[in-house]
Amino acid sequence: MNSYEINVNTQAIIPINENKSKIIEENRTLIVNETPMKIIERSCRYFGSSYQGRFLGTKNLIGVSHKAPIIIEETREIIFFPTNSPRQNSCVWISLKHLENYKKTDQNSIIKFYSGNLLTLDISYGMLDNQVLRATRLESVLRFRKNNN
Repeated sequence: MNSYEINVNTQAIIPINENKSKIIEENRTLIVNETPMKIIERSCRYFGSSYQGRFLGTKNLIGVSHKAPIIIEETREIIFFPTNSPRQNSCVWISLKHLENYKKTDQNSIIKFYSGNLLTLDISYGMLDNQVLRATRLESVLRFRKNNN
């Protein structure tokens, strides 16, 4: 597959190499000939904004500019967060909406999605927890503003 837009079923975008990504959806896994960042950027444009616009929106809403979560689509609350700097080729993007829980292992962290899918990440539990908290805060501010305007 040559391109991909994030949708309500997208759970994670995982880099395979500098030109390919693995997409985990609720009921299928896809290989796409694009980097995770290209998929994020394309999806932001698909839903009417740019990645930079979404990034600045996050910065304005919750004051985060480093490893910032991104609202891909606001009406369905599609929010993704990066596991590390989006500039790094190893950055995985995770959908907050699909995340059931996560736990620590000796060296890594494991995410469990509501679908039952598991994803092992090569990051510390503390780093993952911080990213989940940032994304949850963004979701909370978005929902509050949506419901009070």
